[in-house]
Amino acid sequence: MPLPSAPAPRTYQVRTFGCQMNVHDSERMAGLLEEAGYVPADERDEAADIVVFNTCAVRENADNRLYGNLGQLAPKKAARPGMQIAVGGCLAQKDRDTITRRAPWVDVVFGTHNVGSLPVLLERARIEREAQVEIAESLEAFPSTLPTRRDSAYAAWVAISVGCNNTCTFCIVPALRGKEKDRRPGDILAEVETLVAEGVIEITLLGQNVNAYGSDIGDRRAFSKLLRACGSIEGLERVRFTSPHPRDFTDDVIEAMAATPNVMPQLHMPLQSGSSRVLKAMRRSYRQDRYLGIIENVRAAIPEAAITTDIIVGFPGETEEDFQETLHVVREARFAQAFTFQYSKRPGTPAAEMADQIPKEVVQERYERLVAVQEEISWAENKRQVGRTVEVLVAEGEGRKDDATRRLSGRAPDNRLVHFTRPEQPVRPGDLVTVEISYAAPHHLLAEGAVKAVRRSRAGDAWERRTAAPAPAGGGVLLGLPTIGAPPAPTEPVGGCGLAH
Repeated sequence: MPLPSAPAPRTYQVRTFGCQMNVHDSERMAGLLEEAGYVPADERDEAADIVVFNTCAVRENADNRLYGNLGQLAPKKAARPGMQIAVGGCLAQKDRDTITRRAPWVDVVFGTHNVGSLPVLLERARIEREAQVEIAESLEAFPSTLPTRRDSAYAAWVAISVGCNNTCTFCIVPALRGKEKDRRPGDILAEVETLVAEGVIEITLLGQNVNAYGSDIGDRRAFSKLLRACGSIEGLERVRFTSPHPRDFTDDVIEAMAATPNVMPQLHMPLQSGSSRVLKAMRRSYRQDRYLGIIENVRAAIPEAAITTDIIVGFPGETEEDFQETLHVVREARFAQAFTFQYSKRPGTPAAEMADQIPKEVVQERYERLVAVQEEISWAENKRQVGRTVEVLVAEGEGRKDDATRRLSGRAPDNRLVHFTRPEQPVRPGDLVTVEISYAAPHHLLAEGAVKAVRRSRAGDAWERRTAAPAPAGGGVLLGLPTIGAPPAPTEPVGGCGLAH
């Protein structure tokens, strides 16, 4: 008589909204679920056994988006016995008391400080047959200690801090993520070394305010020291970081960037507004001259640096003269890309209660003018790359049209997106190719000639091992914004917590 077969493992999906910090948190949620015996769902599966929403609270309509998604899942859950739904992240931290009231079919609500509780809460909800809500008010353990299922074999996020000590009037993140807490440098470097040993060749140091690193441990030069220390790790080819704050961006950081060969010539420096009057109302602790001085110093030390930014249009009280100041900074700084946002109220922030809220039609018109100016600059800056030879880290999933155009895609050292002609020899994600740029568009570069060289890497070997190994159904985590860089039409905040910097 044949033995009964073991029950199939339960499947999961993680659906992520928001910033890079949320994306990295989702990798930890996936790692926790897999350690507990769950497997990734096939992407074609309309509803996994467990669906986790990792939410963002930066946008005004974040709750509408969440409840719309939850509403779509309600009938699927009713028709699928044993299915569970969990909600975590910033919106869960903020709306802890309302989620299960508005969506009583949700099984688990957990906050930004207790990601590690997810598997236990799911099991408790299953046994007790009632919703579990657990919101910690402060960080219990640094999340880097949690298991992580990383989305990439060749590039990885490494969190160096959590939380934020700033009080920007448009941002609710400090209230949800808490005060800044830094990791010990030795722990960070040990994680980087472990990742490199596994095949990773590019890391991005991640923090809500990444270059304020050291304030919690009493060392104002800790971030520049960390960059230099990354430069001594053998096998680590590319180091990036996001997102810094102009207030904390000191000359020793610029010197470390320029002197450390594997720190890439790329900088994301949030501006938010070019008007010193508006910056004061935003409670941003720098003014226009300070910001442009940083850009000037970076360009003097790293002439080839590609600088990107975040800009908010239509902050309460912004006049046409204020907006012209923003356009002035954009023209002076000549950003490679700008992530531009129309101001929207964030419930619970001081700016939401300010007088002189700008009419929607005025905000829209200014936004369109800003985008037109930046588009022209982005295109001109990209045209300067034509004729240059660059080494591109081959990426997975960066080029949506690669199959149709017989091209591959990846990132240059300055993080510009490059599409290049597929070479005859096999090239894997994580390998590096040397190409000559032949054409520039506002948001990407083309290398239409033959590839000059292919450098197979340990990262490509790691990608090959991962894809060759037997994988659970789907084999991937549904992350909302898994890439670094500037997509043509961003719809979500980027850079730490996007508009939080």
